[in-house]
Amino acid sequence: FTMKKHIISTNKAPAAVGTYSQAVALTGGTTVYLSGQIPLVAETMEMVSDDFEAQAVQVFENIKAVCDAAGGTTNDLVKVNIFLIDLGHFATVNEIMSRYFTKPYPARAAVQVSALPKGAQIEIDGVMELPE
Repeated sequence: FTMKKHIISTNKAPAAVGTYSQAVALTGGTTVYLSGQIPLVAETMEMVSDDFEAQAVQVFENIKAVCDAAGGTTNDLVKVNIFLIDLGHFATVNEIMSRYFTKPYPARAAVQVSALPKGAQIEIDGVMELPE
């Protein structure tokens, strides 16, 4: 018995630039695993801005685009991991996140890391459970 991977891809989020997919589900399953998104603009593959708030909004827009491509919404995310180079931005992340989610909120971790790809200040990944 082998599970087949269903690859989720959208041009509304930055293209995968390495050995990963934007998101993966098992064929016939309802769980979707989203790769980390950084604040790249899909059309240009360039960082949206050096401004933290603009980067956070772009990351949530990228996550939203992948959720849409998978057939769900950000509210279908059950677990979200947020990686920040400065936990001092935590309140800003909470405010921006509230624009993309309604209660009940997903489980979440937020951790400070020393560096992120391409000099990003924030990266988010998650796990989504699609409605039956």
